[in-house]
Amino acid sequence: MVKYLCDGTSDGTLSAIGLILQEHSDPGLVTLSEREDTLFEEGMFIATDPLKAEDLFSRLKEKAPDAARTLYFFMLAEQEGMANSLLHYIEQALQHGDKVNGYLTHPAVRDIVTVSRKAARELHRMKGLLRFEKLRDGAYLAQMEPDHNIIQPLAYHFSRRLRAQHWFLYDRKRRTASSWNKGELRFGTIEQFTTPALSEDEKEVQAMWQAFFKTIAIPDRKNPRLQKSNMPMKYWKYLTEKQGE
Repeated sequence: MVKYLCDGTSDGTLSAIGLILQEHSDPGLVTLSEREDTLFEEGMFIATDPLKAEDLFSRLKEKAPDAARTLYFFMLAEQEGMANSLLHYIEQALQHGDKVNGYLTHPAVRDIVTVSRKAARELHRMKGLLRFEKLRDGAYLAQMEPDHNIIQPLAYHFSRRLRAQHWFLYDRKRRTASSWNKGELRFGTIEQFTTPALSEDEKEVQAMWQAFFKTIAIPDRKNPRLQKSNMPMKYWKYLTEKQGE
């Protein structure tokens, strides 16, 4: 068994996989893991090569577009310790094409697909659960703390739907932000963040929405278990209608 190491970044992992698949006729005899920089760590380190990573993703997208999409969502999950599973998933995808996602009896395929689906599911949920609040300066702000690093696809989603507004997304967990203003989408980091003051209009709208939400509720049909399944409590912190519960 040949052991390789990578730096654990997206580019580092993909470039290492690209090199392994290029140099080994039987990737099943190869293992890949993130470097830990311990004294007795075994394995040959493969340096990060963004061009090789991009080339591998392009090959995968051409050969198996559904698998490339699975890979994209897997990378958003920022799951550590799965470089070896990713190596063997990509090897299977290049060999079998998009049929690979159906080979769930293969441990590597099952692991990658499972993580990818969780990230994709959270992205879909956040498109409906994200709440924009109007600030005093007229801009809109939506805050979140998702399990996965989904700010980029979320920002692109809202850049197509809220084109006329000036808005910000802020991921408090990762301290990353995106902004849309006058047709330009930007990304960056904000180490020290203080929530700006809301506009008076926003305060009135939130009060009315909370009153409406409570008024339309039918006590006899209340199903907390189903509600938490569709709208997990970890998202309630930034939901206007759930404040005070």
